Amino acid sequence: MEPWLIITLIVIGVLVLAGIAVYNGLVNKKVETENAWSQIDVQLKRRHDLIPNLVETVKGYATHEKETLERVIQARNAAVNAHGVAEQAQAENALTGTLKTLFAVAEAYPDLKANQSFLGLQEELTATENRIGFARQHYNDVVGQYNAALMRFPANILANLFGFRQVEFFQLDAAEIAAVRQAPQVKF
Repeated sequence: MEPWLIITLIVIGVLVLAGIAVYNGLVNKKVETENAWSQIDVQLKRRHDLIPNLVETVKGYATHEKETLERVIQARNAAVNAHGVAEQAQAENALTGTLKTLFAVAEAYPDLKANQSFLGLQEELTATENRIGFARQHYNDVVGQYNAALMRFPANILANLFGFRQVEFFQLDAAEIAAVRQAPQVKF
């Protein structure tokens, strides 16, 4: 066998192995991204399951706050029915806003604030919100790594060839971003 033929076969073999390694790396990152999204889904489902109980508890004390309670339920239903990262993020941000309104209403009812069911649900919801925040952060970290891997050479060639596409980040809406960035004011 000719030496140039042996060298050519070795080079082709190395390129094929490198291509397989890059492809498998992209598959691993894609699966990790999907797993991170499913972790957000688990926490969002938990949140969605807590909200009707919270609304029912508030309903018993704040009967004339019907409009607020209806907005919370509508926002919850929109969040449950949302599809895709962008739509899900938008619906969840709206739900967060209506929950803030619900807790503000609860402040006006001392009996409700002292109710053990309400306090327990509020605590569970707060813990769930924290879990959602961590899951979002993990998801966005994984998405950043996946998207960066798709842009690197030679992975970008294989990614285009095999149909790998970039994934959206789970982002806050513009109003929440502005609220988060604004420095809190402390007055005595």
